[in-house]
Amino acid sequence: MLEKRQQVPQEQFIDTDYFIYCLEAVDDVEIEHISEAQKSLAQLTMQYGVASIYKTCDTIEGLADSLNALILDDHNFKDYEVIYLIMEGEANSICLNDYYYSLQEIAEIFEGRLTGKLLHFSNAKALDLDEEEAQYFLDITGAKGVSGYGNANNGITSSNLDKAFFNLFKEDDNMLDVVEELHKKHYEVCRLLDFRLYY
Repeated sequence: MLEKRQQVPQEQFIDTDYFIYCLEAVDDVEIEHISEAQKSLAQLTMQYGVASIYKTCDTIEGLADSLNALILDDHNFKDYEVIYLIMEGEANSICLNDYYYSLQEIAEIFEGRLTGKLLHFSNAKALDLDEEEAQYFLDITGAKGVSGYGNANNGITSSNLDKAFFNLFKEDDNMLDVVEELHKKHYEVCRLLDFRLYY
């Protein structure tokens, strides 16, 4: 006997006013493959109705072009509350094709263009900023916060915690309440990965 599958109303995905913009660093943007991040974002849509756009970049110019296209050309830009970056790097830098760029350099590229956005880094890289670095980034870009993890991926990916975080954000746009709720519901993983928010 065939089980009857429950139909999920499509409009709940289309009618969302909250989006994630995901940018993943890859070795070569010409080579197409489905990454873990893409699978995770698909689950985010299916489980929670959170829509996303996924792009890849392999150079700093590609990163700049992707974000500029979103900022300048996408009329729904105001709906993207979270910019989700999956990139390797060190405490206050990202790595694209073996070149390191400091968050200070990134801030200068996007000067005044990230107003009201939260920049969230997966644990592909550790995020460790001192107070001055964090404040500089927020002041220059206008972003409302930068979040990520103190512990880089050492066998444990942050993707499940990232999904929980994005879903909580959909329910409540107060960053501090969201982070408090995330720690309540996922305390062990937050502690293990050392979740951080600079605001």
